[in-house]
Parts: sequence; C-alpha cells; structure tokens
Amino acid sequence: MSVPVPPAAPPSPMRVLSLIAPMTQLNTPYPSTAYLTGFLRSQGLHAQQDDLALALALALLSPGGLEALRAEAEAQAPRQRTPRVARFLAQFARYRAAIGPAVAFLQGRDGTLAQRIAGREFLPEGERFRSLDVYDDPDGGDPMAWAFGALGQTDRAKHLATLFLNDIADVVKDAADPRFEFVRYAESLAQSQASYEPLAQALAAAPTLVDRLLHDLALASIAQHQPTLVLLSVPFPGAAYAALRIAQTIKAQHPQICIALGGGYVNTELRELADPRIFDAVDFITLDAGERPVLALIEHLQGRRGPQRLVRCFRRSADGQRVEYVNWQEPDIPFEQTGTPTWDGLPLQRYLSLLDMLNPMHRLWSDGRWNKLTVAHGCYWKKCSFCDVGLDYIGRYEAASAELLVDRIEAVVAETGQTGFHFVDEAAPPKSLKALSAELQRRGTAISWWGNIRFEKSFNRELAQAMADSGCIAVTGGLEVASDRLLQLMNKGVTVDQVARVTRAFSEAGILVHAYLMYGFPTQTVQETVDALEYVRQLFAEGCIQSGFFHRFACTVHSPVGLDPAAYGVRLQPLPMPEGGRVFARNDVGFTDPTGTNHDQLGVGLRKAIYNYMHGIGLDEDVRAWFDHPVPKARVARNRIARALGETG
Repeated sequence: MSVPVPPAAPPSPMRVLSLIAPMTQLNTPYPSTAYLTGFLRSQGLHAQQDDLALALALALLSPGGLEALRAEAEAQAPRQRTPRVARFLAQFARYRAAIGPAVAFLQGRDGTLAQRIAGREFLPEGERFRSLDVYDDPDGGDPMAWAFGALGQTDRAKHLATLFLNDIADVVKDAADPRFEFVRYAESLAQSQASYEPLAQALAAAPTLVDRLLHDLALASIAQHQPTLVLLSVPFPGAAYAALRIAQTIKAQHPQICIALGGGYVNTELRELADPRIFDAVDFITLDAGERPVLALIEHLQGRRGPQRLVRCFRRSADGQRVEYVNWQEPDIPFEQTGTPTWDGLPLQRYLSLLDMLNPMHRLWSDGRWNKLTVAHGCYWKKCSFCDVGLDYIGRYEAASAELLVDRIEAVVAETGQTGFHFVDEAAPPKSLKALSAELQRRGTAISWWGNIRFEKSFNRELAQAMADSGCIAVTGGLEVASDRLLQLMNKGVTVDQVARVTRAFSEAGILVHAYLMYGFPTQTVQETVDALEYVRQLFAEGCIQSGFFHRFACTVHSPVGLDPAAYGVRLQPLPMPEGGRVFARNDVGFTDPTGTNHDQLGVGLRKAIYNYMHGIGLDEDVRAWFDHPVPKARVARNRIARALGETG
C-alpha cells in the first residue's frame, strides 16, 4: 500500500520593504527603490518602499527639529560656537517661525509666500546669503534683476528659501553632526575605505541628533510596513553610514527581519569585501542589477532555494569569521522584462524643489520632481578609459523598444500625475532616442524630458530637432578634457570640433546643454589644462553649452587606467591593506604621474572660471585671469570654435 505524499508547503508570505538611505536628493526620489518595487510587484510579491532621506531632512527642517538643534547648540560652550551657530541662537524665534512656511513654499503647497520671501525681510539671512554679493549692482539697483527680471518672484523666492535651508544645514554641521550635508552623510567613512574600522567606530559611538532622528524614522517605517525583508539602497558613499545605522536600529528591535544591502556604492566599492563585521548589521549584500539576486534571496528565505544557489551575494560564514561570496550562475532579468518603476508609497507631494544656482540648466538637478527612467541598461560605447567598463552597470548593454518605453512613460504619468522625466542612462543611444522621439510624437504623448548622452556625430540638427519636438529640454554629456590628444587617450570617440557642432545643434533646437568636464587625467600638462579652459570659454561664448562642471579625475581599480596604468603613462600607488587582509571598500586608487602637474592648484581656477561662465561673467577675459598663480598663455586661437562651427554652418 502506497503512502500518500503530502503536498509541499506553500512559500511563506514575504513582505518586502525597500528603503532609500540618507542622504541622496531632496527634490525627487532616488529611483532604485522605484525600479525594484515595480519589478517585485510584477512578480506578484508584496513590495513597499520608503524614502528615509527625505523623511530625515523634513524632520530636521521642522519647528521640532529646530528646537532639538537649538538644544544641541546651547549645550556647546559659548566660545566653541561658530558664528553660524551664534547667529542661529540669536535669531532662533525667526528661524522657528519661518521654517514651516518656507518648506511648504518649496514643496509647492503655498505659492503665495513668494512675494514675502522675495522681499528679503521674512527669512533670517546667514552666511549662505553672502553668495548674493557677487551680483551687487554698483548703481544700487536690484542685484538679481539679471536672473529674475521684474516678474520672476517665485524663482527669486525659491533661491532665497534654498539659501535659508542651506544655512540651517550649516548649523546642523557645526552644532550637532559635522558629517552632515543635504546630499551626503558621513561620506568619508565609506568612500574608498580599505578598512571597515572607521565605520565600526562610528556605529559604536553615541548617536548624534541626526542619528537619533533616523533611529525613530526607521522604526516608524518598520511599524507601518511590517516587512519580513528590508532592502537598503546605497547608491553613494554618502548613504552607506546611514544605511548601516538603519540596519543596526532594525536588528536591535526586530532581529527576525532579514536585511540586504545593495546599490551603486556596493557594486563599485565592495566587490572585494572580506571583513565580516558588516554582517553585524546586515544579513546579505548583493552585487549589480538587483532583480535576479533579490528573487534568489526571496526564494532562499522561503525555503525554496538552498544557500549555495544565491546569486551575486555576500554573507557571513557559518563560523562567523569569514565573508563568503555565492554566485549561482543564472541569467539576469532582461531589461525589457524588469517592469515599470512605481513611485507608489513615496510622498511625492513632500519633496522640495530647490534652486541652488542661478543657471537654467544647472537647476534641473535640484528643482522639480522628475520621474527617473532608463532608456537602456549599460553603455553602448563602453570604451572610455576612465569608466568601470567591466562592471555590469556599464558593460551589460541592453536596450528596450520605443513602444515599451512609451508604455512605461504613460503608466508612470498615470500613476504620478507628473509629466517630467529624467533618463538616467550612462549614455542614451542616439538610435533609441530617435525611435523614442518618433513614438512620443506618433502617440501625442506630451512630456518634458532630459538625459545623458555622448556628444557623437549622430546627434545632428535633424535628430536634435526631433528630440526637441518630442519634449527634450536638456542633455548632459561628457566633453571631459577638451584636448584631442587626451580625448584619444581616453578612447572617448569624439573630438573637440565634433562636440562643438553637436552641442550647437542642440542649442539651436532650444535644448539646454551641460558638459561634464575633467582635469587631472594621466599625463595632462598645465598647458593642456589652460588650452582646455579656453575651449570651454569659447563653447560658452558661442552658445554651444549653458552649464558645466569640472571633476577631478579619479582612477578606479575597475577602469582601463586602473587595470593597465602603464598604457597611460602612470604608475599606481599601492592600495592599503587592513590587518589580516580584511578588505572593506576598494575603488579609487592613487597614481604617480611623471608630468608632476599640480592639479589641485589648477582646480581652484577651473572651478572659479566655470562658475562665472555659467552666470555669463568673464566670457571675454583671458583664461589666465582665473588662476591665482602664473600659467602659460592658451595656444588655442580665440576663434577656434567659431571656425569649427563655420565649417559646417
């Protein structure tokens, strides 16, 4: 007689909560949790999300938050208080009275306050307002009239209210937690830190005001969502400490909850993780695109998959002394099957539209709530020598059809009511953008969008105009070092003249252009740096670009320069090795350049120049005027870009 086999037990219910860790940005949600939550829901899983970065900022920027900050400031000895803290205490009643209305204004809930803020009497003004001095009119007129005119009161007030919040952030830094900024928190504890010790000591230290607020917010989120699995997104080093503080809080109160760590910081810096102490706070750490590893982890937690079949996953060994890496070989979820991101559960009406800089292109990063989407996974070029071309987020290129992309766009608009999109690709392919523009117009889908591209010749006048007609308002792209020799060494695939023609095509179509600029690349000389700035000056003067930013080149261990430094004429410096070989993070690596150029000294002048160019100042001056030390005269003819544009004009 056969014995009946009982049916397999159903998988245990799984409640997933994805958390954005502080700090990221305040005007719009960082998209990682929206992507993952949308995917998990498409798989029939119960998935929720929360933005603790925004929640922390709003907790600080409230009457109660300011009262707690005042208590911290008053606990300091008077002689230890900075002028910013002393001013805050002296004018505390004004700060407390203004904070609620100012936040409501920046959230778009009380636009009628614009006139009062713009009048410069409502908000207490600290050191951040000194930046307005650069605009002083010697004739005694309105110093900001050039930016806002007579009717731009809302934008004027938005800029002033942003300065007000930045003043408060400075007080938080001086009185409560020196590691705090609105866009990063305790970044130095995690960025390229070979040893886990700095983080371990910080996590063991008495919590600061910021830590205490985060503790309460984390527990409130857990109480609301009751998860069995928490996914902590760490996109940048400036979110790693807060993520571990959140994990530490959850483990202390709810040890049964499983916690996994992932995100851009993990994917780039923790690939050689060998210190098991991080698993005092979290249970698992996953690498690269999260869909497949998280599905495998969920199946493991449900008892449907053994631990040896986890995917791209770090965990602590059974004896607790080592880190184990498990990577059962399974294909990633194709980009077209990752589902539509969802912002459901995020407080979209509570984000703050900030105006840090008086530049129409630069403001896009901080002003407005943009739906973030991706046209394609990875980079179709994947050759630049400064990029992590071997890692998944660059090296695995997959595109989606224009029809699917517009389906996703329309679904997001229906959910959020917002028609602004920021395509956050490494470099959106011109072929895909051409098809996307055509499909948006074919359907009559009215949106505004901007995104990152390569300044390649495929972006001609016809394509630029088609993109503009479909709603494109801005593009960002890498000019990097404006030197044809260095662009070739970078394997960038563009020339300076080509960049000029492409950016002019965009500008003529009414599309704003931001250029990512770089200095300090291997073998770059002082002369090449000065010449590059002259090219940049001319691009601004000719109206080809409206915004830019100079980044100091950083060599990463995953980039072609880091993997083969001799090919670029430099020698890498030894990476520090923690005691016992327990490596934590590895990304940036120092190098010795035989040219001996003092790039730190040059960087000051470059940043000063670009700041002024973005405000239309100094575009006719000799570029040497921006440096506070002697530099050679630019070898570039002052009409070089004009000639390049005229050749195809």
